Amino acid sequence: MTLNRFNILVGLTLISGLLLSCGNNKPKNGRTDTYSKGTVSFVCDSSFCPIIDEQKEIFELMYKEAHLKPVYTNEVEGVKMLMDEKVWLAITTRNFTPQETKNLKDRRFLPRAIPLAYDGLALIVNNENPDSCISVKDIKRILSGEVKKWNEVYPKSKLGDFDVVFDNAQSSTVRFCVDSILKGKLISSPLVTAVKRSEDVINYVSSHKGALGVIGSNWLNDKRDTTNVTFNKNIRVVSVSRLDSATVQNSWKPYQYYIYNGNYPLVRTIYALLNDPRMGLPSGFAAFLQSPNGQRIFLRAGLLPAYGQLNVREVNVSQ
Repeated sequence: MTLNRFNILVGLTLISGLLLSCGNNKPKNGRTDTYSKGTVSFVCDSSFCPIIDEQKEIFELMYKEAHLKPVYTNEVEGVKMLMDEKVWLAITTRNFTPQETKNLKDRRFLPRAIPLAYDGLALIVNNENPDSCISVKDIKRILSGEVKKWNEVYPKSKLGDFDVVFDNAQSSTVRFCVDSILKGKLISSPLVTAVKRSEDVINYVSSHKGALGVIGSNWLNDKRDTTNVTFNKNIRVVSVSRLDSATVQNSWKPYQYYIYNGNYPLVRTIYALLNDPRMGLPSGFAAFLQSPNGQRIFLRAGLLPAYGQLNVREVNVSQ
């Protein structure tokens, strides 16, 4: 072998070694994203699709090299994807359970749950339904199957059977009702059904006089109303009371102020569940959601931000 050929062979060997070395430095999971750039997917409870779409749009305008791919699904599937390391961020209405936290820490992860905002769970009826308020006690009676007809709660009603509709059988709205209203007991009424999406609940209630829909309040704000004190005109939002007997005077709608002062009883916390060992783009987006810009977007959507001061202004609204 000549000297030139030997030098060429050595050179090729060194280059190959360097290439292999560079390849080995790539993260095992293939991630290359940073706090403000890259492409990643995250999962989100589908009931928050409108507001998270807006947050994503603003974030990507601020960080031109950031590309977020939201996966909208039910809460059960979303948390499972996070636990299975298919995504590193999940936006849900619950914290990690103690078992989930232990599981992740046993795998040497450092899970974090970040409160983002507060959402009122709203009950909606057809706009031709005159019934305007309901107690938490009666909601429990309906979901448990103790009462089946509207006139068992509203003696003057002529609507027949309750027709209760949720967005998804495995959604956060169902879990909230089971955990917070039924105190862990399953929904047992045969008159309860589920569609697929939150907008399907609104459409269903709009066309069925006997329907009672359960939905996140962020879907209900009329986009023409910049003060967020009116709701979608095709349906009516029912006021809810903590007391056993609901009246106009002791019942409240899921306005931000009534969530803030504790009058509205059906309130849930929206969390960013993070399991991001790289501290990359999922962590950057979660930080944006906590920032003043992200919190203002939650406020405009009719949710109560988790951070910052709330300026209260008096406005005239009808119960």
